[in-house]
Amino acid sequence: MKKIKRYCFALDLVNDPKLISEYKKYHEKIWPEITKSIKLAGIEHLDIYLAGNRLFMILEGNETFSFEKKTTMDLENPKVQEWENLMWKYQQKLPFAKEGEKWILMDKIYQL
Repeated sequence: MKKIKRYCFALDLVNDPKLISEYKKYHEKIWPEITKSIKLAGIEHLDIYLAGNRLFMILEGNETFSFEKKTTMDLENPKVQEWENLMWKYQQKLPFAKEGEKWILMDKIYQL
């Protein structure tokens, strides 16, 4: 049986309805290279939710997934770098994010 671990993240979009609409359109048809990269990193499920201009991402990785592995893979993949640079047109870091941080890992504070 596979061991799956869940991670939740938050990030803001630029609070501009036109840009938010464009961002949503990009995510209706993610570039195939991005999907391939996500899967190769050991990510089994990835959902992004939008409320106003706040994004929430739920990522489920298998036993091969690690943040270090994903970061290394992303830095070595020109298409992922192109995608990430394009997405920064729409995204803005959270007010408490450190320099260079994008998606912020959230702490689980409750479970039923």
